[in-house]
Amino acid sequence: MRAREFWRTVTVDEANVLDRLIDLLRTANVPFCVIGGQAVNAYAEPVVSLDLDIAIAAGHAERLAGLLTRSFRVERFTHSLNVSDARSDLRVQFQLDPRYEDFVARSAPRLVLGVELPVAAISDVLQGKVWAAQDPERRGSKRQKDLADISRLIEAHPEMRASVPADILERLL
Repeated sequence: MRAREFWRTVTVDEANVLDRLIDLLRTANVPFCVIGGQAVNAYAEPVVSLDLDIAIAAGHAERLAGLLTRSFRVERFTHSLNVSDARSDLRVQFQLDPRYEDFVARSAPRLVLGVELPVAAISDVLQGKVWAAQDPERRGSKRQKDLADISRLIEAHPEMRASVPADILERLL
């Protein structure tokens, strides 16, 4: 089974959410890139996840929210737009935290879920995971996943270890 078929099977994506979202972003000319766990998957041995995290360029959030509500269920939070469809287990989070905006400009095409998408640079993916792992507001289980993602990145790219803060490295040992 190819990556694309596997992803659609795992997410039970009867609504074709991924393709619809990517088409919407491209048609609306919203610069974006994949971040989070799926971005880690683009640089390291992939693991299965139902989540897709996306950063968008500054100034596009309000227009994007309006476009998304026409076709998807959208929940707005302080730093994200969470997008879903009842006919899919895929959970998409558009990151609105301004720290992620510059990631879009440094992104490059990589394979994600069997599709070529813009993916944040590995240094940005690692930085996002460090921010998440250090966020005391984040659930403990999510911070543990962030630590595992950091570990996967530095195992696949040992040169990135120097970019990981000491407090995170201590938690990985």
